[in-house]
Amino acid sequence: MATSRSIIRRALMYVPGSSKKMLDKTSTMRVDTVAYDLEDSVAPHMKEEARHNLVSVLSKPRPSAIKEMCVRINSVDTGLALDDLSSVLKGEHLDAIMLPKCESAADLHFVTDVIRHMLPERHPADGVQKEGVRPPISIIALIESAKSIQNLAEICKASPYLSGLVFAAEDFAKDMSITRTPSLTEFLYARSAIATHARAAGLPSTIDLVCTAYKGSEGLKTLEDECLNGKGMGFNGKQCIHPSQIEVCQRAFAPGEAEVEWSARVVIADEKASKAGRGAWTLEGKMIDVPVVKKARAVLERAKLCEINVDAVREKWKDQEPE
Repeated sequence: MATSRSIIRRALMYVPGSSKKMLDKTSTMRVDTVAYDLEDSVAPHMKEEARHNLVSVLSKPRPSAIKEMCVRINSVDTGLALDDLSSVLKGEHLDAIMLPKCESAADLHFVTDVIRHMLPERHPADGVQKEGVRPPISIIALIESAKSIQNLAEICKASPYLSGLVFAAEDFAKDMSITRTPSLTEFLYARSAIATHARAAGLPSTIDLVCTAYKGSEGLKTLEDECLNGKGMGFNGKQCIHPSQIEVCQRAFAPGEAEVEWSARVVIADEKASKAGRGAWTLEGKMIDVPVVKKARAVLERAKLCEINVDAVREKWKDQEPE
């Protein structure tokens, strides 16, 4: 990855670029990523106005509770992508571009070339970032078709700025002529492929399908179940279409309290075991070796990004000894 920015996208909230009312509301959101939309939620005759709106939003003081400001442009095959990029890349606080209908390496090459051409100081040809220069703009690819799934290996290697894959279930269902069911089993192959390829390529984000339920406690329970199902498959975030979904997603994709405590105990005990020259040891009767310790360290790093007070947990377990 070319960017040094720590990336966490537990919730990715879509906001139509043509709705000033909804754009104004985003300034009060507490969310990992806002994806300002120029694609599906914007009517053709509103595209130009939406671009102007987003340049304005991205040039204002940055909202403190939004970790990443992203724009979903129109797909390369529409002929609108160049105009989208030419506008929004002027936005001072733009962190990422989301590319819909990404079906081949060529789609990512196009976006990468435009970004490099317009912002060469942030995207040096040699890949070496100069001190004091903002990190490169990330690219997030939407996987929406059978062809996209078939070409995942080449997509994942197509750009040094690619930092995540997103599964667009509704478009994929349309492409495959299948119907979405509550079990989501019809998407099992596609979702597994996305999570596996992203992991193999070292991409920090795998963002799962939209949950269409959000109203009332029942809707939020469905959302939570979908989050945990996705987490179990290797996804580490979810797309949101309503602000009420954000908190559920960010909680579900953050390490749980018990997981953070266990990880802190493992890391603390391992530090003591290492000083004593012990390679493997036990904790509560469980064998602890290098892979377990690596996972525990990764959990604590993610917990920090999720604004969990890891120092306090470490303090609580400072006396933990390897068994």
